Amino acid sequence: MNGLKVAIVGATGAVGTELIKLLEDSQIPISCLRLIASSRSARREVKFRGTSSLVDVIEDASDAAFDIAFFSAGGATSLKWAPQFAAKGALVIDNSNAFRMDSDVPLVVPQVNPKMLASRPNRGIVANPNCSTIQFVRALRPLAQSFSIRQIVLTTYQAASGGGLRGINELLTDAKSVLDGTGEPTSERFPVSLAFNVVPQVGELSDDGVSLEERKLVQESRKILGLPNLKLTATCVRVPVINGHSEAIYIELTEFIPLNNVRELLARELGIQLYEEAGCCAYPTPRLLDNHGHVHIGRIRTNPDDSRGLWMWVVANNLQVGAALNAVQIGELAYRNRLMGAQ
Repeated sequence: MNGLKVAIVGATGAVGTELIKLLEDSQIPISCLRLIASSRSARREVKFRGTSSLVDVIEDASDAAFDIAFFSAGGATSLKWAPQFAAKGALVIDNSNAFRMDSDVPLVVPQVNPKMLASRPNRGIVANPNCSTIQFVRALRPLAQSFSIRQIVLTTYQAASGGGLRGINELLTDAKSVLDGTGEPTSERFPVSLAFNVVPQVGELSDDGVSLEERKLVQESRKILGLPNLKLTATCVRVPVINGHSEAIYIELTEFIPLNNVRELLARELGIQLYEEAGCCAYPTPRLLDNHGHVHIGRIRTNPDDSRGLWMWVVANNLQVGAALNAVQIGELAYRNRLMGAQ
């Protein structure tokens, strides 16, 4: 297979920027990279593998044919344009929520359900899961395959970067305003100001009080793991961290499993960095991760009041593991399986 024609829609956003960096060293041979963004970023110059490319608007690229098109510009853009790119032969890897729960669109985490890309999807679209879902299912996969799970209680602590560059900038600006006393904090990207705060809402709240992020976590995890009846409940919290999502996962098994068995399973899992020592600071934290391509797991322990209950602390770079890296790994898997238009 010759070099591929690749497009990134949303190339100047937080995830798009990471995609460009990761594609530099990916296993995908690229002969042409087309960068696409909104009119605000049009004509911006971006370097890739030693050459400069100018950012286009999507209307100027809509007639072109690509082998792979990464979409990371929001659900509305994906709904409008992804089917058009796929109709021209591109394998669309979509980072939005637009297609994730469609029965004919595979929702893929290559370390968990690679068989979903054994053949090219009929619609030519592959969905990239939600950032919190990816690190959760990667941590849970070896346990779900080996043990019987009764129920799971999950709490996420999600960084400002989950709200894109606007989320990061709002956190930094508001933090400076609070410290300097120079103005009132703003809350355009989040429900209330995130600076020096904790916000127990990620995404819109439905009438039953469940947030969109919480609903996505449950539905997507069931689909990816192939466990439609998995009992999972979640609370998603936004925290004043620039980048890196953290999760506290409580897993109730049907029987007692020694912790050594749990640790051995996780230690064998590719892409998992296990923190096995106990005590102060022997656990991952989002600001101090030393490998941004891994899922980091620490504080594995048994519930003192119920030996069937396990706790885990899971941290990952949400822009890489939770978005761009997973998308690139989907692209690499598709390339190995020859699912693109170029032959």
